Amino acid sequence: MFLRDIWYFGTPGEAVGRGAMIRKILLGEPVLIGRTETGEAFALRDICPHRGVPLSAGRLYDAKSSGCGDNAVECPYHGWKFRTDGHCAEIPSLVPGQDVEVSRIRVRRYPVREIQGNIWIYMADEKRADLPPATEPPVMPGFGEVAPNIRETMTFGCHVDHAVIGLMDPAHGPFVHRSWYWRSQKSIHEKAKDFAPSELGFAMVEHAPSSNSFAYKILGGAPRTEISFRLPGIRIERITAGRHRVVGLTCVTPVDEKTTEITQSFYWTMPLLSVLKPVLRPFMRAFLKQDGDMVDLQQEGLRFDPRLMLINDSDVQAKWYHRLKTEWAEAGEQGRPFQNPVKPVTLRWRS
Repeated sequence: MFLRDIWYFGTPGEAVGRGAMIRKILLGEPVLIGRTETGEAFALRDICPHRGVPLSAGRLYDAKSSGCGDNAVECPYHGWKFRTDGHCAEIPSLVPGQDVEVSRIRVRRYPVREIQGNIWIYMADEKRADLPPATEPPVMPGFGEVAPNIRETMTFGCHVDHAVIGLMDPAHGPFVHRSWYWRSQKSIHEKAKDFAPSELGFAMVEHAPSSNSFAYKILGGAPRTEISFRLPGIRIERITAGRHRVVGLTCVTPVDEKTTEITQSFYWTMPLLSVLKPVLRPFMRAFLKQDGDMVDLQQEGLRFDPRLMLINDSDVQAKWYHRLKTEWAEAGEQGRPFQNPVKPVTLRWRS
């Protein structure tokens, strides 16, 4: 089940130039993400309603050259033009007197927000596709409108639930990410962290990073971190080290039932990290690949449809995720406000 009526990370802003279009599959749906010559991002269902050809294979016209007084996407098969609001603007094959109300033909338009270098797509339920978004995408506080300093994207061959649960799993680090720059199996020790409900999810409240996490040490001083999770699959880690801030944004976006895209972005105010970007990027790729390799291995067991188990306390976040998903879906179907099922608690585990 994919959650609806919620914002998903669509693509990095830098992936779509002015006057350009790209094709993405989100939640099993083909989506055209484009940008007008004036810089405005938009998203349409990437299927022409005439013969089913992907509109992204066509051409994007600006308002002056489109012939319809607005930005428009032209289907490459028969030249049907659709404005960025989804309404058809022209069918070239029509002759005078033919009774076709062109403006009533349309493709689905998805609400779009471009914030801090991220293009978010609102994936509404079909029954509520014409309603305005009920929420807004997350914002990284204290960074204005700047884009991330560094970003990596990787595709995992698994259902989104397994990618999300792996993302929030606090006990796999010394095993999956075993390395000199992160953690070793010998460094495992008991931890206790306070959790509280937060917007569309929960947060591990601000605390000092674990002593066996070497990567935090390059920040210097006495760093503090807060890690939050929010539906549908967004992890935000806010780190303060003296007067400097680092924010990690990890977005999990379902492509289809068996494929998930992970995008990890970092914002920072620390000049040293900008100097270290050529070194940090390989570490980011290696870290994501370790998670990807593990979920690929997991699929070998899951294909036999085993009965899985979640334990306390290390798997409580996974339990919360399933409860949050259920509550969001039920609230949408019943037309009532979302009620966060997470309660404040201290969780303990070894990692």
